[in-house]
Amino acid sequence: MATRSAAQIIIVGSGMNSLVCAALLAQRGKSVLVLERNDRLGGCIRTEELFPGYRHDVLSCWYPLFVGSPAYAALKPALHAAGLEFMQGDYTTGLVLPDGSGLALKQDIEDTARRLDAWAPGDGTAFAHMAQRLFGEDAALTFGLLGQNPYGAGMVKLLFKEWRKRGADGLAAFAADSMEPFRRWAERALQSDAVRALIAPWVLHTGLGPDDAASALIGKLTFAAVVAGGMPVVKGGGSGIVAALAKVIEQHGGQLLTGTTVERILTRGDGRKRRAVGVVANGREYAASDAVVCNVTPGQLYEQLLPDAPAPVRQRAAAYRYGRGGMQIHFALNAPPDWLTPELRHVPLVHLTESMEQVCLSVTEANNGLLPARPTLAIGQPVAVDPSRAPDGGWILWVQMQELPVRVKGDAAGQITVPADGRWTDALREAVADRVQARLEGVMPGLAGRIVGRRSYSPADLEGMNVNLVGGDPYSGVCSPDQFFWLRPFAGNHGARGHRTPLRNLFHIGASTHPGPGLGGGSGYLVAQHLAPRAGRSGT
Repeated sequence: MATRSAAQIIIVGSGMNSLVCAALLAQRGKSVLVLERNDRLGGCIRTEELFPGYRHDVLSCWYPLFVGSPAYAALKPALHAAGLEFMQGDYTTGLVLPDGSGLALKQDIEDTARRLDAWAPGDGTAFAHMAQRLFGEDAALTFGLLGQNPYGAGMVKLLFKEWRKRGADGLAAFAADSMEPFRRWAERALQSDAVRALIAPWVLHTGLGPDDAASALIGKLTFAAVVAGGMPVVKGGGSGIVAALAKVIEQHGGQLLTGTTVERILTRGDGRKRRAVGVVANGREYAASDAVVCNVTPGQLYEQLLPDAPAPVRQRAAAYRYGRGGMQIHFALNAPPDWLTPELRHVPLVHLTESMEQVCLSVTEANNGLLPARPTLAIGQPVAVDPSRAPDGGWILWVQMQELPVRVKGDAAGQITVPADGRWTDALREAVADRVQARLEGVMPGLAGRIVGRRSYSPADLEGMNVNLVGGDPYSGVCSPDQFFWLRPFAGNHGARGHRTPLRNLFHIGASTHPGPGLGGGSGYLVAQHLAPRAGRSGT
C-alpha cells in the first residue's frame, strides 16, 4: 500500500467536533488531515435545495450550543472572516396544543416569567427561580461538569471548590437533584399541565424521556438555555458553518478529503508503548506523526478501526446503548402557515403535544416498538429567523420527531400497517409523514393548500446519511446516567475513558463522548486543547 501525504494529526470524520478540532489545531501550527467517508463534509450539518428556491437544513438546524461555546469564542474572528453569519430573532420557543391554543416565548427570562404567570399563575415565578438557580448558584458546577475534561486537573479543582462551598451534603443534594426524572420534578414544582407540556419536550432533545433518570436536569437546563440564549441559525443554511470551518483549516495548511473511508488504524509497538501511526483509507496508508482523532461511535472504533483493542474495552463498546429513532419531515410552503395562535408564526421552534403525560406515553410506545399515536412534534420555522432560505413569500417547516422505534412492531393507533420484518420502508415513512401532516393541519388550518413539496427521512434514512446515527438515533447513544458525564461513552477500562483510548495518542470525540450530543463542538475543543493548548505550540 502506498503511503499518502503525512500529517501530524489525522481526524476521522468531518462533523462539528472534527472540524472544530481541526480548525483549532491548524490555527495553532499543527498540520492536520481530515478524512470523510461521505461525498461532503459536515456530518449532521447538511443544507440542500430540496425544492427550487428552498434551502433546507436536512438534519440539524439550530446553533445555541455552539454560539455559547468556548470553541466559538476561540474561532469567532476567523469564522466571521471566512463568511459565517448567524441570524437570530426576538422569539425562542413555544408550545401549541392540538386545539391550536399556545404560547410564544421571547429571548428574555423576565418576559418569559411574566408570560408564564399570565398563562398559569405561579409557574412563571417557579420558572424564574429555576433559571436563577441554574445560571446562578449551580452554574459553575453544572457548566463545569459539561465543559471540562472529566478526568483533568480542572475537574478536580472544580469539585474541591464546590465541596468547600457546599460541603459533602450539598454535593450529594446536587447529585440527587441531577438524577431526578422530569415528571417528578414537574409535578412538584409546576402547577399547570400546560407549562409542564411546554418544557417536557425539551427532555427529548438528548434522547431521554420525562420518566428517565436525569431528565429533569436536562429538560430544565435545555429549556432555560434556549430562553436565555435564543435559537440562532446560520444565514443561508447550516452548511455555511461547515464551509467557514473548512476555509479556516485550509488557510492554515490543513487538508480535507471526502469520499475517503477509513478502514483501520495503523499502530506500532506493544503494551504501553503502542501508538497510532496513521490509518488505512480506501486501501491507502496515511501517516500521522502525533495523533489520530476519531469522530465515530464506540462500536466503529473498537470493532472496526481497532479490532484488537483489549477485550474488556470491546465488550464495553458492544454494550453501548443507542436510543430511539428520529425522523425529519421538511415542508416547502408558498406562504407562511395560518397558526390558530398567530404569534407562533414568529417562533423558531414550537413543540406540539397534548401534555407531559402524552410525551411520556409516546416515549413508552416507541420504546415498545410502536408508532406513537400522537407523536411530539418539534416544528422549526427557520425562515422566521432567516428569510433568505425561501423565495419571497415562501416558508419552510422543519419537523423533527424523536419518539420512533428502530424496529417497528405495530401502530399504537391501529391505523398504519407495518412490514412483517419491522424495517422502515418508503411506504411506512410516508404513512407516518401523513399522520404528522394531519396533526399539523389541526393547528395551522389550510396547510395542505400551501405545500410546494414535502420530503421525509425515516430512522433508516438518517443512518444511511450518517453512520454515527445508529438505528436513526440522532444523538449517537442515549444520554442515560450510565452513559453521560464521566461515563460517556462508558466507564474507564484499560485506559479507555472520556476521550482517551488504550493508545495514548489515539483520541475519541463526537456525540458518543463527553459532553454528549449537540452542535457545541465540545469534545473537539477539549481534545484540541490537549494536543495544542496554546497558539503557536507545535508539540503534543
